[in-house]
Amino acid sequence: MMLTSQNSSSHPVSFILLGIPGLENFQFGVAFPFCAMYVVALVSNITLLPGIRTDPTLHEPMYLFLAMLAITDLVLSISTQPKMLAIFWFHDHEIEYHACLIQLFFIHAFSLVESGLLMAMALDCYVAVCFPLHHSSILTPSVVGKLGGGVMMRGLLWVSPFCFLVSRMPFCPSRIIPQSYCEHMAVLKLVCADTRVNRAYGLFVAFSVVGFDIIVISVSYVIILRTVLGLPSGEARLKAFGTCASHICVILALYIPALFTFLTHRFGHHVPRVVHVMFAILYLLVPPMFNPIIYGIRTKQIRDRVIQGCSRKDSQLKA
Repeated sequence: MMLTSQNSSSHPVSFILLGIPGLENFQFGVAFPFCAMYVVALVSNITLLPGIRTDPTLHEPMYLFLAMLAITDLVLSISTQPKMLAIFWFHDHEIEYHACLIQLFFIHAFSLVESGLLMAMALDCYVAVCFPLHHSSILTPSVVGKLGGGVMMRGLLWVSPFCFLVSRMPFCPSRIIPQSYCEHMAVLKLVCADTRVNRAYGLFVAFSVVGFDIIVISVSYVIILRTVLGLPSGEARLKAFGTCASHICVILALYIPALFTFLTHRFGHHVPRVVHVMFAILYLLVPPMFNPIIYGIRTKQIRDRVIQGCSRKDSQLKA
């Protein structure tokens, strides 16, 4: 008996995740670079957290936000990649119904959290470049904590209705999800009922939350660019650009595959399924791996500057 009745809705006991449609014969080999990216994401993010915690020079807003971003990336990686690798290597395509909804919740909730953290980091760059003398008094640890908590609650609260609405709807006999993980629109296509409310709510969340984040990030960087170009010194301009360059790279790594996945799900009916699925996988793989590497380089540069400054002071004192 594949369907279980609960109240007025029925749902399958489990779903079947296909993996990468069109590349079934190559999934075993494709999994190796995906596994390497997963291991890099785990190791680099786990390594980054104690480094930020124990180094006093990194107790700044940007690195506190980075610690939150590392935790978010770990949640996204752990909630998706082990099952994905099990599909590719062990042909474990089945996922239990409630496990699918839990995975759906974590993917969408923490994707919104990541977007919100990037917005907060853009505001940090804006304050650092435009109000450098007041940066530490504006973005105090308390303010950073409240921003991070607000972003977290926003992601959890906005995504919870996704799971509630889906769980109350009847499903068709088909259990096949042509993806490597459970995603809201992919699960919604298996529902045998009117899904206009679900789709409308999904669009509302995308435009009101992610759209708001993108607008804030864009406005922040327009103001930053105007401020930087107005600096008299070329060295000062270069330093200001360097402050935010790593953040721009991280923004592009998240939003390019995310926007492609979002648009193809809703409007790209002629986009080959394999292209869509590959971008969806990269959307979950690239940012968790990319973020700590980019910011790790920036962290090393700051540490080197601090060490050089301390060495100069010591030599001056000895002289």
